[in-house]
Amino acid sequence: MFKFSLISLACLSSYTAFATEQADLEHITVYEKQNRVILNSGLATKSDMSLMETPAPIVVVDLALINSQGVDNLQDLARNISGATQAGNNYGIGDNLVIRGLGANYTYDGMYGGAGLGNTFNPTRSLSNVESVEILKGPATGLYGMGSAGGVINLIEKKPKFDEQHTITAEIGQWDTYSLGFDSTNAITDDLAYRINIKTARSDGYRDLKDDRDEIYASLKYVLNDQQDFLISGAYIKDALAVDSIGHPIRIYNAESVGGKTADQITGDDLVNHPTSAGLQLSDAQRQQLADSLAGSDGLTPYKFGHNGIISPMAKDNEGEELRFKLSHNYFLTDDLFLNQQLQYRNFTTSFARQTGAYNYVYWNRRNIINADPRAPLVIDDVLYPFAARRQEYRQVEADEKSLQYFVDLRYDFALGDIDNEFLVNANYEDRDIRLTQHSIYDADKMIKNKQGDLIYQGSLPYILDIRSPEWGAGSFADYDPLMTSNYNKKVQSWGVGIQHVAYINDVITTRAGVAMNNIKQTYEHFGVDARYRASASEPTPQQSTDNKGITYNLGATYRPTDNIALFINHAKGRAAYSVLGTVLGNEGDRDDSESLSSDLGIRFKALDDQLLASLVVFNTERTNLQYTNPDYEDGVSDPDVPKDFFDGKDQTTGIEFDLNADINEQWKINFNGVYQDARDKKNPHSKNYDTRQKGVPHVAASTWVTYSAQWFELSEPLQISGGIKYVDDRSTNSTSFGIPDGYVPSYTVYDAALSYKTQQWQLQLNVNNLFNKSYYSKAMFLGGMPGEERSAKLTFSYTL
Repeated sequence: MFKFSLISLACLSSYTAFATEQADLEHITVYEKQNRVILNSGLATKSDMSLMETPAPIVVVDLALINSQGVDNLQDLARNISGATQAGNNYGIGDNLVIRGLGANYTYDGMYGGAGLGNTFNPTRSLSNVESVEILKGPATGLYGMGSAGGVINLIEKKPKFDEQHTITAEIGQWDTYSLGFDSTNAITDDLAYRINIKTARSDGYRDLKDDRDEIYASLKYVLNDQQDFLISGAYIKDALAVDSIGHPIRIYNAESVGGKTADQITGDDLVNHPTSAGLQLSDAQRQQLADSLAGSDGLTPYKFGHNGIISPMAKDNEGEELRFKLSHNYFLTDDLFLNQQLQYRNFTTSFARQTGAYNYVYWNRRNIINADPRAPLVIDDVLYPFAARRQEYRQVEADEKSLQYFVDLRYDFALGDIDNEFLVNANYEDRDIRLTQHSIYDADKMIKNKQGDLIYQGSLPYILDIRSPEWGAGSFADYDPLMTSNYNKKVQSWGVGIQHVAYINDVITTRAGVAMNNIKQTYEHFGVDARYRASASEPTPQQSTDNKGITYNLGATYRPTDNIALFINHAKGRAAYSVLGTVLGNEGDRDDSESLSSDLGIRFKALDDQLLASLVVFNTERTNLQYTNPDYEDGVSDPDVPKDFFDGKDQTTGIEFDLNADINEQWKINFNGVYQDARDKKNPHSKNYDTRQKGVPHVAASTWVTYSAQWFELSEPLQISGGIKYVDDRSTNSTSFGIPDGYVPSYTVYDAALSYKTQQWQLQLNVNNLFNKSYYSKAMFLGGMPGEERSAKLTFSYTL
């Protein structure tokens, strides 16, 4: 059987004959039916394999599902990806998803789209110019360069078409939400086509978390001849999103300090003072006042106070600006030899001021001192404020990330006897340059003393006396004597060369083997911080660097006993920079960079004349070689042969995933995904957190979306009714260092619905989320939870010429 190359189809799709060729394919799976645009990519494995032949865990979210759910950002899309959840410590900044409890790479058509940089800075990615999203789970360093252990989230962008199409889209919704978009594509000449996509969107947001975004995407496709084509594209995105870094915090009540009693079981007599003056001394009336303020959920789950939040007017929106240019080249040197090249430049800048800290201390015997100041309830002029927030901080961040990336893939198809073969040689180069500064201001709990014990800095922010109705200090960030706390330039350069072989044996067995050599070089230049913050780091230091090479690989095989069943096994190893934002001291020696390992055992099956496709995967995925401090090392005392740090820690997740897509008939479509996983923190065997649950990662998560189409009310076209259910299990926010080792965010279930009517030229759609207006927490924050949106509605109208 003649096999179409997925990469080759990227070129062939520019011809109108492609539709005819596609109709002649003998095997049309749901993967191809619902996600035909994936045929224009071939990025998942860079091979010719159909999904039933692929020995790798892959999830695809197509445009029909995205549109049906009314999804316009990556955060909301995560419900369709088994094993994808919000990171546990993302502080509300940008997209920070994890897959299988581990970090994820973000790419646009396989090219770098910004890393998950946690609470420092991170872009938000919209779906305005996205046709579909494909997720390759586990490491894929050999194909994509340095990457995260969890996998690759690949956003496949809209491309120019030679058929004329112009679409205007308008949206209105709750909280003064509205948007207007224009998407236009057409042929300029027989060989040249364009596409331009523009969108502007505004929203006051739930809990006044505002979201403003302007986007422009433009691309040109030029078909030189029947062997070569070029695609040049550019994107400009400017957005401003309000940041809530705290959400609703967990009140710090430590049950272990009161003999294991829950917060609703105690009286003032249980909240004893420390026997010496080392801890805060409360009167009998104050201890009873503190006990009366407690609820049974304190110390365990976030304290609910409705639409309110600890968000000060001094906080500044996360203002991001992104510019991307990309050049792609496809070249059929012969019928069996194909070359693909991609070159991309990306620049992302961001600035924001976010609030953090603001801990509500209630009762805690920490290191054998009860309520040691400042980790104690707040008392001012002998007045107790049981709901006060202490150790409050604001961080003002300015960051600029530039990246240059180049990929080249050369693939040769050949036959040996009855075996069809693909041989891929690939190379990649990436250069990232990150310039970052951070200033901080604190409340009075922040005190810095010099070696002589003299106080050289104390914060001046006013305390939040009641988190339920916070009051704010006057003035601006600069009025509170900010300290420069970070000031550096970090560069990460990587290159890799690899080979991959795929063999198709008797249409029954498919094998895939690849090996690559990757090199990662990191340089770090420190420019000095405020001496009052850290005297030892107040002066600039010489640039330091580390350079490391390593082998990565992927091995997999698929066995198809019948046309409808496929069993596969996959094992892969990848590499990434140990910490893209981490300090390099120049004395790392032979330490390897962070590595990742993944093993997958899966089964795929299809039914209903190839209109149902499902997969079940058992997996073990790890991020290894993580650093932790040697407890036996003492600076200036230990012998030279005593290591300061160890590098054999790891994060590990094991579990099972299930995904199902069914386009049963003209009336019914079903999407379902679910995961059971156990994500463990195994970085430091000397830590109390060793082998505990990863923060924010649920054991169980599942989501479904069902669409029913039928002729209703004598309408000329079918009316579509959709409904969805999303369930997320408890998520840990445990923190022994903050006295809430049993903290968690409760499980939740939300129900969504949509109603859509579409003609040949226009479509009207109503989406209603959280139908039953359930109160829940959508994200696990640091020591708290982010309140999920209440019931909301959005109306979308689109008109196509």
